[in-house]
Amino acid sequence: MAIDFEIPAEAAAVREQIRQWVKDECVPAEKRLLAGEDYKTVLGELRKKARSQGLWCPFIPKEHGGMGLGPLANALVQMELGQSYLGALSMNTQGPDDATMLTLLEHGTDFQKEKFLKPLLNGEKRICYSMTEKAAGADATGMQTRAEKVGNEKYVLNGEKWFSSAASVADIAVVMAKTNPEAPRHQQFSTFIVELPNPGYNIKRDIKTMAVEGPLSHILGGGHSEVEIKDLEIPAENLLGGEGNGFNMGQHRLAYGRLRHGMHNVAMAQRALDMATAHVTNRTTFGKGLDERQAVQFMLAECATELYIARLMLLHIAYKAEHKMDMRQENGIAKVFLANMVHKVVDTAIQLHGALGYSQDTPLAAWYTHIRSQRLVDGPDEVHKWTTGRNVIKTFKATGTTAGACGGDML
Repeated sequence: MAIDFEIPAEAAAVREQIRQWVKDECVPAEKRLLAGEDYKTVLGELRKKARSQGLWCPFIPKEHGGMGLGPLANALVQMELGQSYLGALSMNTQGPDDATMLTLLEHGTDFQKEKFLKPLLNGEKRICYSMTEKAAGADATGMQTRAEKVGNEKYVLNGEKWFSSAASVADIAVVMAKTNPEAPRHQQFSTFIVELPNPGYNIKRDIKTMAVEGPLSHILGGGHSEVEIKDLEIPAENLLGGEGNGFNMGQHRLAYGRLRHGMHNVAMAQRALDMATAHVTNRTTFGKGLDERQAVQFMLAECATELYIARLMLLHIAYKAEHKMDMRQENGIAKVFLANMVHKVVDTAIQLHGALGYSQDTPLAAWYTHIRSQRLVDGPDEVHKWTTGRNVIKTFKATGTTAGACGGDML
């Protein structure tokens, strides 16, 4: 009896549609922006065309205006969209908005869904997520931002946030703060919805990073802000998910974000490998085609292997999500692997391009500087490996084998 790897016809069809969309619409739109056309005009036209074709918010239920795709179909879609930096934006499925939309959809009140979620789903507004702090780093439970309740009408927040991605382009912020320092560690935090701009939510700067920046980097939402929160008053009706539930909601949100990063990493790696292969098949060195060199073929083979493993990981996780199975162990393993995979493939593509790859005449150099963050964001590699290792030990103690913690029960 064979394991069935056949993609359902509907999912295969939507993947092909998105593949053509990226090739025919998103990549040409990139060139328009590079030629100096207005960003809002180009993206507005792209989004209007996407919506007219029913390509909008892939993971959002149809009753809320999305495509209603399940985890498998959405994974296939995201693995195509990441080939263009306008791919996700064109269909309103960009991070960090996407995961926060899911949080609002699952935990928001009717009032919050109408006032905050609806304009996000329509692409009229953008949202950021302010959790990370300098003092806490990878340990989210070390957050020091405080929220004091004043009567029954409001909360007042004070503290600081660090690396709030896309805050400089956001119309709404979701802020996590400590509401009860006496509660158990994971129940001390709550989440609040903040309308921007707000004098109590002061963006001090967009933090300079090693990533190569272009004129559109921050307009596209690529910035990471340092934020001062001072006497920020939040109406009690803007408390999201109830007091003490901020940490658990945040972990659920980050779980999707990690997968989305991984899906887009597969797409970027695929485009990089395509570029590298196109380059070597058109180059001659010392009287012989570069693609005929065994060393080059080995390099391409290693990239193909990495991509194959990456796709299998994501499809297996999508399978588990479709069947509402626990996928936390696989998610952590995949997060680390996919972040390192895209780094290896893009690095190889640069090497095969030679000086051209090192220059900024192709997108490879910029990609290389951006993807270094993948081993840090949504939890550094070491934290995920730590958790994965503990689960290996726990599984062995419970069952006498580590198989269940490393894919031994795949289906």
